Amino acid sequence: MCSIREIKTFAKKKTGGIVLFLFIIQFITGMVLSLYYIPYFEQAHKSIIDIVTKLNMGWFFRSLHHWGAQLIMAALFIHAFSILLSKSYRKPKDLLWFSGFILLGISIFFGLSGYLLVWNERAFAAVKVATGGAGSLPIIGSFIKCFLRGGIDVTGETLTRFHAFHVSILPIIAIFLVCIHIFFIQYRLVIVPLSFKKRTKQPPFFPYRFYKYLIICLIAFGITVTLATLFPPEIGKGADPLIKRFLLASFFIIKTAFLFASQETVEAFPSAPYDRYIVYETLALFWIAIIGLIIIISMKLKEIERIQGMGIDKKEKDIPLLD
Repeated sequence: MCSIREIKTFAKKKTGGIVLFLFIIQFITGMVLSLYYIPYFEQAHKSIIDIVTKLNMGWFFRSLHHWGAQLIMAALFIHAFSILLSKSYRKPKDLLWFSGFILLGISIFFGLSGYLLVWNERAFAAVKVATGGAGSLPIIGSFIKCFLRGGIDVTGETLTRFHAFHVSILPIIAIFLVCIHIFFIQYRLVIVPLSFKKRTKQPPFFPYRFYKYLIICLIAFGITVTLATLFPPEIGKGADPLIKRFLLASFFIIKTAFLFASQETVEAFPSAPYDRYIVYETLALFWIAIIGLIIIISMKLKEIERIQGMGIDKKEKDIPLLD
Protein backbone atom coordinates (compact mmCIF):
# COMPACT_ATOMS: atom_id res chain seq x y z
CA MET A 1 0.00 0.00 0.00
CA CYS A 2 1.24 3.46 -0.88
CA SER A 3 1.33 6.05 1.84
CA ILE A 4 -0.32 9.44 1.54
CA ARG A 5 3.12 11.06 1.33
CA GLU A 6 4.10 8.84 -1.61
CA ILE A 7 0.86 9.70 -3.40
CA LYS A 8 1.48 13.43 -2.85
CA THR A 9 5.05 13.07 -4.13
CA PHE A 10 3.84 11.22 -7.21
CA ALA A 11 1.15 13.82 -7.95
CA LYS A 12 3.59 16.68 -7.47
CA LYS A 13 6.73 15.43 -9.20
CA LYS A 14 6.07 12.37 -11.35
CA THR A 15 3.06 13.80 -13.20
CA GLY A 16 5.29 16.50 -14.66
CA GLY A 17 7.48 13.81 -16.23
CA ILE A 18 4.37 12.08 -17.59
CA VAL A 19 3.22 15.34 -19.21
CA LEU A 20 6.63 15.85 -20.84
CA PHE A 21 6.64 12.28 -22.17
CA LEU A 22 3.11 12.60 -23.55
CA PHE A 23 4.04 15.91 -25.18
CA ILE A 24 6.77 14.06 -27.08
CA ILE A 25 4.22 11.44 -28.19
CA GLN A 26 1.90 14.24 -29.33
CA PHE A 27 4.64 15.87 -31.40
CA ILE A 28 5.49 12.59 -33.12
CA THR A 29 1.91 11.57 -33.90
CA GLY A 30 1.04 15.14 -34.87
CA MET A 31 3.85 15.26 -37.43
CA VAL A 32 2.62 11.99 -38.94
CA LEU A 33 -0.97 13.24 -39.19
CA SER A 34 0.08 16.61 -40.63
CA LEU A 35 1.61 14.83 -43.64
CA TYR A 36 -1.85 13.75 -44.80
CA TYR A 37 -4.18 16.38 -43.35
CA ILE A 38 -5.57 19.07 -45.67
CA PRO A 39 -6.31 22.32 -43.77
CA TYR A 40 -9.08 23.53 -46.09
CA PHE A 41 -12.71 23.49 -45.01
CA GLU A 42 -13.95 21.66 -48.13
CA GLN A 43 -11.40 18.84 -47.76
CA ALA A 44 -10.48 18.78 -44.04
CA HIS A 45 -13.16 16.33 -42.94
CA LYS A 46 -12.60 14.09 -45.96
CA SER A 47 -8.85 14.02 -45.26
CA ILE A 48 -9.58 12.77 -41.73
CA ILE A 49 -11.75 9.99 -43.18
CA ASP A 50 -8.96 9.09 -45.62
CA ILE A 51 -6.41 8.99 -42.81
CA VAL A 52 -8.61 6.65 -40.76
CA THR A 53 -9.86 4.36 -43.52
CA LYS A 54 -7.17 4.36 -46.22
CA LEU A 55 -3.86 5.10 -44.53
CA ASN A 56 -2.13 2.08 -43.03
CA MET A 57 -2.36 2.41 -39.21
CA GLY A 58 -3.82 5.88 -39.70
CA TRP A 59 -6.69 5.16 -37.32
CA PHE A 60 -4.17 4.19 -34.64
CA PHE A 61 -2.05 7.35 -34.98
CA ARG A 62 -5.15 9.55 -34.85
CA SER A 63 -6.50 7.66 -31.85
CA LEU A 64 -3.12 7.80 -30.11
CA HIS A 65 -2.99 11.56 -30.72
CA HIS A 66 -6.53 11.94 -29.37
CA TRP A 67 -6.00 9.96 -26.17
CA GLY A 68 -2.58 11.49 -25.60
CA ALA A 69 -4.26 14.89 -25.50
CA GLN A 70 -6.86 13.66 -23.01
CA LEU A 71 -4.23 12.17 -20.67
CA ILE A 72 -2.05 15.28 -20.92
CA MET A 73 -4.89 17.45 -19.66
CA ALA A 74 -5.65 15.02 -16.83
CA ALA A 75 -1.98 14.85 -15.76
CA LEU A 76 -1.62 18.64 -16.07
CA PHE A 77 -4.55 19.38 -13.79
CA ILE A 78 -3.37 16.80 -11.23
CA HIS A 79 0.10 18.35 -11.33
CA ALA A 80 -1.24 21.92 -11.04
CA PHE A 81 -3.59 21.14 -8.15
CA SER A 82 -0.88 19.22 -6.27
CA ILE A 83 1.44 22.23 -6.59
CA LEU A 84 -1.37 24.54 -5.51
CA LEU A 85 -2.35 22.47 -2.47
CA SER A 86 1.28 22.06 -1.34
CA LYS A 87 1.80 25.85 -1.66
CA SER A 88 4.81 25.33 -3.91
CA TYR A 89 3.89 28.45 -5.87
CA ARG A 90 5.51 30.71 -3.27
CA LYS A 91 9.03 32.11 -3.49
CA PRO A 92 11.54 31.02 -4.64
CA LYS A 93 9.29 28.94 -6.93
CA ASP A 94 6.95 31.71 -8.09
CA LEU A 95 8.46 31.96 -11.57
CA LEU A 96 8.30 28.18 -11.87
CA TRP A 97 4.59 28.28 -11.03
CA PHE A 98 4.03 31.15 -13.47
CA SER A 99 5.72 29.31 -16.36
CA GLY A 100 3.73 26.17 -15.57
CA PHE A 101 0.47 28.10 -15.45
CA ILE A 102 1.17 29.56 -18.90
CA LEU A 103 1.91 26.03 -20.15
CA LEU A 104 -1.48 24.94 -18.82
CA GLY A 105 -3.19 27.69 -20.82
CA ILE A 106 -1.17 26.79 -23.92
CA SER A 107 -2.24 23.16 -23.53
CA ILE A 108 -5.91 24.12 -23.31
CA PHE A 109 -5.58 26.17 -26.49
CA PHE A 110 -3.77 23.21 -28.07
CA GLY A 111 -6.82 21.07 -27.37
CA LEU A 112 -9.28 23.67 -28.66
CA SER A 113 -7.38 24.31 -31.88
CA GLY A 114 -6.86 20.62 -32.56
CA TYR A 115 -10.51 19.89 -31.83
CA LEU A 116 -11.63 22.07 -34.73
CA LEU A 117 -9.30 20.38 -37.22
CA VAL A 118 -11.66 17.40 -37.42
CA TRP A 119 -14.20 19.88 -38.84
CA ASN A 120 -17.32 18.01 -37.76
CA GLU A 121 -20.55 19.41 -36.39
CA ARG A 122 -19.62 19.00 -32.73
CA ALA A 123 -16.21 20.67 -33.14
CA PHE A 124 -17.79 23.48 -35.16
CA ALA A 125 -20.38 24.15 -32.46
CA ALA A 126 -17.85 23.87 -29.62
CA VAL A 127 -15.45 26.39 -31.18
CA LYS A 128 -18.35 28.71 -31.93
CA VAL A 129 -19.37 28.65 -28.26
CA ALA A 130 -15.78 28.94 -26.96
CA THR A 131 -14.85 31.89 -29.15
CA GLY A 132 -18.20 33.48 -28.39
CA GLY A 133 -17.40 33.21 -24.69
CA ALA A 134 -14.06 34.87 -25.27
CA GLY A 135 -15.92 37.66 -27.01
CA SER A 136 -17.80 38.39 -23.79
CA LEU A 137 -14.65 39.68 -22.12
CA PRO A 138 -14.68 43.43 -21.44
CA ILE A 139 -12.79 45.84 -23.70
CA ILE A 140 -10.69 43.25 -25.59
CA GLY A 141 -13.37 40.59 -26.01
CA SER A 142 -14.49 41.56 -29.49
CA PHE A 143 -10.89 41.80 -30.70
CA ILE A 144 -10.02 38.33 -29.33
CA LYS A 145 -13.17 36.87 -30.88
CA CYS A 146 -12.42 38.27 -34.33
CA PHE A 147 -8.74 37.38 -34.04
CA LEU A 148 -9.47 33.73 -33.20
CA ARG A 149 -12.21 33.31 -35.79
CA GLY A 150 -10.48 35.25 -38.52
CA GLY A 151 -13.68 37.18 -39.05
CA ILE A 152 -17.11 37.71 -37.57
CA ASP A 153 -18.24 34.07 -37.61
CA VAL A 154 -16.67 30.60 -37.60
CA THR A 155 -15.79 29.83 -41.21
CA GLY A 156 -13.12 28.15 -43.27
CA GLU A 157 -10.81 31.03 -42.35
CA THR A 158 -11.14 29.92 -38.71
CA LEU A 159 -10.02 26.41 -39.65
CA THR A 160 -6.95 27.74 -41.46
CA ARG A 161 -6.09 30.00 -38.54
CA PHE A 162 -6.52 27.25 -35.93
CA HIS A 163 -4.38 24.91 -38.03
CA ALA A 164 -1.60 27.52 -38.09
CA PHE A 165 -1.87 27.89 -34.31
CA HIS A 166 -1.88 24.14 -33.74
CA VAL A 167 1.05 23.09 -35.92
CA SER A 168 3.26 26.21 -35.99
CA ILE A 169 2.76 28.89 -33.35
CA LEU A 170 1.77 26.89 -30.27
CA PRO A 171 4.50 24.21 -30.63
CA ILE A 172 7.24 26.86 -30.76
CA ILE A 173 5.85 28.62 -27.68
CA ALA A 174 5.37 25.31 -25.86
CA ILE A 175 8.94 24.12 -26.53
CA PHE A 176 10.34 27.45 -25.34
CA LEU A 177 8.28 27.40 -22.13
CA VAL A 178 9.09 23.74 -21.42
CA CYS A 179 12.81 24.50 -21.68
CA ILE A 180 12.40 27.44 -19.28
CA HIS A 181 10.34 25.30 -16.90
CA ILE A 182 12.93 22.52 -16.84
CA PHE A 183 15.71 25.07 -16.39
CA PHE A 184 13.97 26.52 -13.33
CA ILE A 185 13.50 23.03 -11.90
CA GLN A 186 17.04 21.81 -12.38
CA TYR A 187 19.26 24.83 -11.86
CA ARG A 188 17.61 27.87 -10.38
CA LEU A 189 14.51 27.78 -8.27
CA VAL A 190 13.84 24.28 -7.00
CA ILE A 191 16.79 24.19 -4.63
CA VAL A 192 16.93 21.96 -1.58
CA PRO A 193 17.81 23.92 1.60
CA LEU A 194 21.43 23.63 2.73
CA SER A 195 20.42 22.21 6.12
CA PHE A 196 18.50 19.43 4.36
CA LYS A 197 21.35 18.77 1.94
CA LYS A 198 23.71 18.17 4.84
CA ARG A 199 21.39 15.59 6.40
CA THR A 200 20.43 13.72 3.22
CA LYS A 201 22.33 12.66 0.15
CA GLN A 202 20.27 13.10 -2.99
CA PRO A 203 20.63 10.27 -5.52
CA PRO A 204 21.86 11.27 -8.97
CA PHE A 205 19.34 11.69 -11.77
CA PHE A 206 21.04 9.04 -13.87
CA PRO A 207 20.63 6.17 -13.51
CA TYR A 208 18.54 6.02 -10.31
CA ARG A 209 15.82 8.64 -10.91
CA PHE A 210 15.97 8.16 -14.67
CA TYR A 211 14.99 4.51 -14.33
CA LYS A 212 12.06 5.43 -12.08
CA TYR A 213 10.79 7.96 -14.59
CA LEU A 214 11.28 5.40 -17.35
CA ILE A 215 9.03 2.90 -15.55
CA ILE A 216 6.30 5.54 -15.12
CA CYS A 217 6.56 6.61 -18.77
CA LEU A 218 6.29 2.99 -19.93
CA ILE A 219 3.11 2.54 -17.89
CA ALA A 220 1.68 5.82 -19.25
CA PHE A 221 2.56 4.78 -22.79
CA GLY A 222 0.91 1.40 -22.28
CA ILE A 223 -2.29 3.01 -20.98
CA THR A 224 -2.35 5.46 -23.91
CA VAL A 225 -1.87 2.70 -26.49
CA THR A 226 -4.55 0.56 -24.84
CA LEU A 227 -7.09 3.37 -24.84
CA ALA A 228 -6.20 4.31 -28.41
CA THR A 229 -6.67 0.71 -29.55
CA LEU A 230 -9.88 -0.12 -27.72
CA PHE A 231 -11.65 3.26 -27.84
CA PRO A 232 -10.81 5.08 -31.10
CA PRO A 233 -12.53 8.48 -31.43
CA GLU A 234 -15.41 8.95 -33.83
CA ILE A 235 -15.24 11.22 -36.83
CA GLY A 236 -18.82 12.45 -36.99
CA LYS A 237 -20.58 14.34 -39.73
CA GLY A 238 -18.77 17.11 -41.55
CA ALA A 239 -19.47 20.68 -40.44
CA ASP A 240 -21.39 23.14 -42.58
CA PRO A 241 -19.87 26.63 -42.17
CA LEU A 242 -22.99 28.18 -43.68
CA ILE A 243 -25.02 27.29 -40.56
CA LYS A 244 -24.90 30.42 -38.43
CA ARG A 245 -27.79 30.06 -36.04
CA PHE A 246 -26.64 29.70 -32.46
CA LEU A 247 -29.65 27.62 -31.43
CA LEU A 248 -28.84 25.02 -34.02
CA ALA A 249 -25.22 24.90 -32.85
CA SER A 250 -26.42 24.48 -29.26
CA PHE A 251 -28.68 21.65 -30.40
CA PHE A 252 -25.68 19.78 -31.76
CA ILE A 253 -23.85 20.16 -28.44
CA ILE A 254 -26.80 18.76 -26.48
CA LYS A 255 -27.29 16.01 -29.02
CA THR A 256 -23.68 14.83 -29.01
CA ALA A 257 -23.47 15.04 -25.22
CA PHE A 258 -25.92 12.14 -24.96
CA LEU A 259 -25.25 10.28 -28.21
CA PHE A 260 -21.67 9.12 -28.67
CA ALA A 261 -22.23 7.69 -32.13
CA SER A 262 -24.60 8.22 -35.03
CA GLN A 263 -25.31 6.71 -38.41
CA GLU A 264 -23.01 9.20 -40.07
CA THR A 265 -20.07 8.17 -37.88
CA VAL A 266 -17.27 6.43 -39.73
CA GLU A 267 -16.08 3.31 -37.98
CA ALA A 268 -12.46 3.82 -36.95
CA PHE A 269 -11.81 0.31 -35.66
CA PRO A 270 -11.11 -2.57 -38.08
CA SER A 271 -14.49 -4.09 -38.88
CA ALA A 272 -13.60 -7.69 -39.65
CA PRO A 273 -13.58 -10.05 -36.62
CA TYR A 274 -10.17 -11.48 -37.41
CA ASP A 275 -8.78 -7.96 -37.61
CA ARG A 276 -10.07 -7.34 -34.09
CA TYR A 277 -8.45 -10.52 -32.85
CA ILE A 278 -5.14 -9.54 -34.43
CA VAL A 279 -5.33 -6.14 -32.73
CA TYR A 280 -6.12 -7.76 -29.36
CA GLU A 281 -3.23 -10.22 -29.73
CA THR A 282 -0.84 -7.42 -30.68
CA LEU A 283 -2.01 -5.40 -27.69
CA ALA A 284 -1.42 -8.37 -25.38
CA LEU A 285 2.12 -8.86 -26.77
CA PHE A 286 2.72 -5.14 -26.34
CA TRP A 287 1.80 -5.30 -22.64
CA ILE A 288 3.99 -8.38 -22.18
CA ALA A 289 6.93 -6.40 -23.57
CA ILE A 290 6.10 -3.40 -21.34
CA ILE A 291 5.90 -5.58 -18.23
CA GLY A 292 9.16 -7.31 -19.17
CA LEU A 293 10.95 -3.97 -19.52
CA ILE A 294 9.54 -2.79 -16.18
CA ILE A 295 10.79 -5.97 -14.47
CA ILE A 296 14.28 -5.55 -15.95
CA ILE A 297 14.47 -1.88 -14.93
CA SER A 298 13.19 -2.73 -11.42
CA MET A 299 15.94 -5.32 -11.04
CA LYS A 300 18.52 -2.71 -12.03
CA LEU A 301 17.07 -0.28 -9.49
CA LYS A 302 17.31 -2.88 -6.72
CA GLU A 303 20.92 -3.56 -7.71
CA ILE A 304 21.68 0.18 -7.49
CA GLU A 305 20.02 0.41 -4.06
CA ARG A 306 21.95 -2.64 -2.84
CA ILE A 307 25.29 -1.22 -3.98
CA GLN A 308 24.52 2.19 -2.47
CA GLY A 309 23.46 0.49 0.77
CA MET A 310 26.88 -1.15 0.96
CA GLY A 311 28.47 2.32 0.87
CA ILE A 312 30.22 1.77 -2.45
CA ASP A 313 30.97 4.93 -4.37
CA LYS A 314 30.15 4.66 -8.06
CA LYS A 315 33.10 6.92 -8.88
CA GLU A 316 35.54 4.18 -7.93
CA LYS A 317 36.98 2.88 -11.14
CA ASP A 318 37.65 -0.65 -9.89
CA ILE A 319 34.04 -1.33 -8.81
CA PRO A 320 31.35 -1.01 -11.52
CA LEU A 321 27.92 0.20 -10.50
CA LEU A 322 26.05 -2.23 -12.72
CA ASP A 323 26.96 -5.58 -14.17
